Amino acid sequence: MRSYDLGLQELPFFQGLKPDEVEHFIEAVGAVVKRYERGARILQAYEKNERIGILAEGEALVVAEDRFGNESVGHRLERGALFGCSSAILPDFASPTAIDAVSDVLVLWVPYPALLTAGPRLGRIHGIVMRNLLVAFSRKNILMVQRLELLSQKTLRERLILYLLQRSKRQHSRRVKVPGRVQLAKELECNRSALTREIGLMKAQGVLECQDDWMEFHDEQMEERR
Repeated sequence: MRSYDLGLQELPFFQGLKPDEVEHFIEAVGAVVKRYERGARILQAYEKNERIGILAEGEALVVAEDRFGNESVGHRLERGALFGCSSAILPDFASPTAIDAVSDVLVLWVPYPALLTAGPRLGRIHGIVMRNLLVAFSRKNILMVQRLELLSQKTLRERLILYLLQRSKRQHSRRVKVPGRVQLAKELECNRSALTREIGLMKAQGVLECQDDWMEFHDEQMEERR
């Protein structure tokens, strides 16, 4: 499957490159595309890894795992997201995070050692990709800060509102795509019954409109403060 069949040139990692340049990059570094079914574990926690993963299609979930096997859900990954960077760049770092496929996904795996040494063969292409990689790292840091802000909210309502406002900015829409209630409860780190009850109260008060896969928050004053 060639890169332009997947629209890889549209991904942030390849921003500024033409389809044939993306193809040249993939061949030069030995990158490969692999398919995973929904529910599959794409990347294991604490295992050695030398590849940067780029989500080319579908959605995935970051899962933090401690040494006792306990898991906590992190943020969702959508098309274009990177993962596995820390363990690939820092080989002595045993990353406690795993990646699970939320849907059927396609992942482009880029070998980090080959990426480092490909500069002479790739010329300007290499410089553009490395710039995009730095931008991606900066955006990832922003997501981590937003996650900390989310979990620091005192009430479930505040947590849900902030979650919707954050996703609204990323999706550039008041009506945002959200996961199912079970997954949403995991992301908000709350009880599913409590979440369902709070959603019902907010709907009754007219501040929330929703269906199974989307929500829209209606408090104009809160949106302006954010």
